[in-house]
Amino acid sequence: MLALVQREFDPSTFDPAGGLMALMQDLELSALIGEVDPPRAEAVAAIATAKRAGIRVRMITGDQAVTAAAIAAELGIEGRAVTGAEFAAMSDAEADSQVDEIGVIARVAPEHKVRLVQVLKRKGHIVAMTGDGVNDAPAIAAADIGIAMGITGTDVAKQAAKMILADDNFATIVAAVEQGRLVYDNLQKFIRVQVANLFMFILAFLGSSAFAIAGTALLDPAQVLWIHMAIVAPIGAVMGLDLSTPGIMDRRPRPFNEPIIVRAMMIRLLLVGLFMAAATLVLVQIGKTSYDSLEVEQTMAIVGLGLMNISVALNLRYPTESAFGPSTLSNSRLLWAFARAVIGSMLITQIRLLQDVFGTVPLTGAQWAICLVPAVALLLLGELGKFFIRARTRTRYAEPATAQVALPVAADRVDL
Repeated sequence: MLALVQREFDPSTFDPAGGLMALMQDLELSALIGEVDPPRAEAVAAIATAKRAGIRVRMITGDQAVTAAAIAAELGIEGRAVTGAEFAAMSDAEADSQVDEIGVIARVAPEHKVRLVQVLKRKGHIVAMTGDGVNDAPAIAAADIGIAMGITGTDVAKQAAKMILADDNFATIVAAVEQGRLVYDNLQKFIRVQVANLFMFILAFLGSSAFAIAGTALLDPAQVLWIHMAIVAPIGAVMGLDLSTPGIMDRRPRPFNEPIIVRAMMIRLLLVGLFMAAATLVLVQIGKTSYDSLEVEQTMAIVGLGLMNISVALNLRYPTESAFGPSTLSNSRLLWAFARAVIGSMLITQIRLLQDVFGTVPLTGAQWAICLVPAVALLLLGELGKFFIRARTRTRYAEPATAQVALPVAADRVDL
């Protein structure tokens, strides 16, 4: 802000025809005042978090390129600054080759914003566009995820958007990404436990018939229902409402067309199901040869499956991180689910009413110890597998990635 004063003003010299020009004579500088609108601290932190999560933040503004570049540097936005006219003058090939180097586009028109979205989408990125004005609406509509400001946003921008920020805070976008990753991650945990048990039941009954162990009498329908409803379902439900996985915002974005269960994980679940099925058949065979009682066979199978599901949950909750860490103890609901699985296995073998309903009998201490062996073995084998996965992952990503951009965000105002 520039403040100027006039030394002396003689009304007799004022020329109405000259108007303002007459008043602009004999001025001298009296003060120079500078103003700055600093970015919010949470915006800087949010952009840093987005960068760790593989999200590229770009700034689109109507300011001068020099001003925009300075603000972008404060925010931690990487890349050079160009004007909208310079960006529009690029051919499609030039824009495709140079867009990764561009972090700021200044003096933009609505068509420049739309072109940036189109260029990024053409390169295979998932694009989110934020804005609040009518001139932002075309780019918001063209983006994969259009985000409008709920407070300062115009009705046109809100109608074009798929998401509206109630607080007009850029950090809320990053928080939404984290919540989305949490929900998707927990969904995967729930499905892993369910799929592993489905593999187990299929392979166990096939193996029982193929090897003439117990045939279709491996487990009664009521016993299968007990495993599903009293053991697997409570553990799976808690896994679906689990706490955030450590480092969830340090991951690279997954491809948008990636299945919920990737091939490597499906093979892993098949191996887990195969181990559980084999262990169940071994327990039944031990009960058959040592105790010659169908009730003992089935009871040992039920108890063994209940204990093995605890190991399955610990192994599959974090596919790469060890279960012997503080994160396991951080979720009290999961620990209670494990406790209910153990207590339920005890009750079904000790309470007469449950014995009559599910066809079980009390087990001795030796029989309980035999049922515990496969659960411990499954947990240790899972930890060993995670160790090799972590070692291979560290080797594969020892070099920095050449392309970290997977979710570019074009922000019209990142200092909200």
